[in-house]
Amino acid sequence: MNRISTQLTTQLGLVRPDGRRRPGPPALVVVAHGSRDPRALETVRALLDRVRAQRPGLPVHLGHIELNEPLLTDTLAALDARRTPDAVLVPLLLARGYHVRRDIPETAARARVRTRVAAPLGPHPLLADALHARLTEAGWRAPATAAERRASAVVLAAAGSRDPDSAVDARRTAALLAERLGVPVVPAFASTAAPTVPEALRALAARGRDRVAVASCFTAPGRFATECAQAAPGIVSAPLGTHPAMAHLLLHRYDEALQVHSNAA
Repeated sequence: MNRISTQLTTQLGLVRPDGRRRPGPPALVVVAHGSRDPRALETVRALLDRVRAQRPGLPVHLGHIELNEPLLTDTLAALDARRTPDAVLVPLLLARGYHVRRDIPETAARARVRTRVAAPLGPHPLLADALHARLTEAGWRAPATAAERRASAVVLAAAGSRDPDSAVDARRTAALLAERLGVPVVPAFASTAAPTVPEALRALAARGRDRVAVASCFTAPGRFATECAQAAPGIVSAPLGTHPAMAHLLLHRYDEALQVHSNAA
């Protein structure tokens, strides 16, 4: 009943006193990378369903950079065909990098729809909340003694990028997670950046930290998440997927982009 009431209130709010329809909110276009792993698309679609449930009345769409349909270019073309005037593109990416800096803005610039590009999801405290929750679900427990604390650490496994800003964002996310866990968190990467997850694990072991978990800083299952999980010596968390904090964070980035545009106007 509450959901029906919320939807009815939203729909009534779109009608002017003279009976004409008010302009709706800009569409939210979630921009996912794309993956050959079919679980990734299933996960992303389920996450978007969570977003729609949290914000009834907000048009929510999906576009991929590559590998999966719909591609972002097709999603923006479909919005133009439906005469949707505005869209906010929120990257379903956890750090800056080439896709955030070049691919998404360039695709947005070619679109006939007016677009704003939001920041990627990380770093942000909500992302750290989701990482912490997934680690706890996987069996992580806070060190009970000083000796356990000295032996404990977490490797934050991320995708990696040649863009140095990506590593900066990973370090910030690691620091936010370390504040919650009370143990060192070391970022490591699945591709194109160092250290790798096995390298980070060996470096921690050399420092006497052998109670180490791996936190999967990936939005969905895929090759990188699988490879990092296989390298874990013990506890490894699941990808962030449909954790409620991820839906909250997508909407936060959407709202943030609208606010920036409003302040600049």
